[in-house]
Amino acid sequence: MVYAYYQKEPIELKAAENELLLSLRMSYDLYNYFLLLIVELTRAYELLVDSRRNKYRPSDEELNPDMRLLNNRFARQVEENETLQAYVKEHCLTWIDDKSFVKDVLDMILKSDVYSNYLRQEEDTYDTDRDFWRIVFKRIISDNEDIDAYLEDKSIYWNEDIDIIESFVIKTIKRFEQENGSKQELIQMYNSNEDFEFALNLFRNSILHAAEYRERIFNLTKNWDSERIASMDIVIMQTALAELLGFPSIPIKVTLDEYIDAAKYYSTPKSSIFINGILDAIVNELKDEKLLMKE
Repeated sequence: MVYAYYQKEPIELKAAENELLLSLRMSYDLYNYFLLLIVELTRAYELLVDSRRNKYRPSDEELNPDMRLLNNRFARQVEENETLQAYVKEHCLTWIDDKSFVKDVLDMILKSDVYSNYLRQEEDTYDTDRDFWRIVFKRIISDNEDIDAYLEDKSIYWNEDIDIIESFVIKTIKRFEQENGSKQELIQMYNSNEDFEFALNLFRNSILHAAEYRERIFNLTKNWDSERIASMDIVIMQTALAELLGFPSIPIKVTLDEYIDAAKYYSTPKSSIFINGILDAIVNELKDEKLLMKE
């Protein structure tokens, strides 16, 4: 979002902050979309079973299908979850316009070893039902290039979020307990108000103190051709300085590690080494100036 701020025409900081908050909310939409997908896939399978039964000459297998997936207790619990129902209703989330996508995902599941192993299990319990969907997300949905591409086309806000949100969904599935029924807790959008404030203040400080942070960066890169320094590298270091100076409870090493990893993901192949060197030098400067009083 900091990078995007500098790519657009001059905009007010408040408008940029609202864009950040929207992107965070859209990430939470994706989390709920994934949970709702379990419900939608079950419904799609029910329609498929009915369609096969009503064929002109259905086979014995089509007349008497295995009902385990339709009777999956975990999927029913997800469908009845009060928190999910409320969020879906409030934000009008639905897969109704994505029937082809849902069908394709269902086909992947029905053709998979995950599904055939599920049907072969002698034990028919809530735990096996829940574990089936956990494995579906882990082995079929997560890191699936076709699914990722479809979701990225569905919302530009999801391009960077899919992997982490998928891990949250798997974590949520593990937490489900049958006795919690429809009141099973889901992962909240923010773990605490402190998390919300962190996101907003980090973004705000990165922009408001940009001149100060960039001056330090440019003082240490005088011998570099400015055109050879990726603009994303500047943004990453700028945001790292906002965290180093604005959040005394976060250890220096944690901040440095996070932004060096960000460079590996967002910038050039050599950026992480370059950023590591510059940030390390700035940290030493700040310590010498008594501006960075933490380990």
